[in-house]
Amino acid sequence: MSSVESTIDAGFVARHAELALGYGGGGDPADPALVQAMQMVLHIPKVDPPRRSALLAAAASAVVRLCFDERVGPDGEWQERYLTWKRSRIRKVARRARGAQWLAAQEVDGVTVECEGAQARALVPGAVGEIDPRIKRLQIGGTELEADEPNSITSGYPTLWIDSELGMTVGKAAAQVGHASMLLAGAMPVQQAYAWAARGFRCNVAEAGPEHWVQLQRRVAEGSATAVRDAGFTEVAPGSMTVIAVPDN
Repeated sequence: MSSVESTIDAGFVARHAELALGYGGGGDPADPALVQAMQMVLHIPKVDPPRRSALLAAAASAVVRLCFDERVGPDGEWQERYLTWKRSRIRKVARRARGAQWLAAQEVDGVTVECEGAQARALVPGAVGEIDPRIKRLQIGGTELEADEPNSITSGYPTLWIDSELGMTVGKAAAQVGHASMLLAGAMPVQQAYAWAARGFRCNVAEAGPEHWVQLQRRVAEGSATAVRDAGFTEVAPGSMTVIAVPDN
């Protein structure tokens, strides 16, 4: 361990090392009810809904915060559930909630993040056949939010760029930026991830047009950006590059 790493909490170093290993690798179980997924709850009130980019940024931050929560680390109460999911064929499912539904979701194990008035909660993963009834009743599809115009980028934070040509729903995009925040944190040196954690894992989420997307793909090829390639379970073709995360802007 380097002298810099020695100044970082050992638990954080261990959680980062696990994330840096990547995820997936395991196939689906024979019983569909045992398929592992992380449920994500997006707060979308009927009156005065949040900006799409702020909601997606909250979702992305919530996911990576959960991955660094002490409770998923060694001897943590969430460790077994987290690792079972992370080491299988990874999935995220975004659901929408408002009012009493949103309040009930806060009672289910997970992490909530607020970004510019938008709120999202990442729940501790588990088998899809064992979803908490308070979460299972929440709709997966439905309310859509228009893309922001123009993109709002705060300097000094990572930016997760979405391919605008794919036209993903807000739920699909939330799952994809959640993948991106995990991948980005795992790809960072532990010192950089620790500094990001100190800022609450805040990030920007914005859409990239075709020309910008080509530039971002070059950064992926050069190793200075991290890409999400979707398994193609919903909405997009298998192998589609959906989000490109850059550590700076």
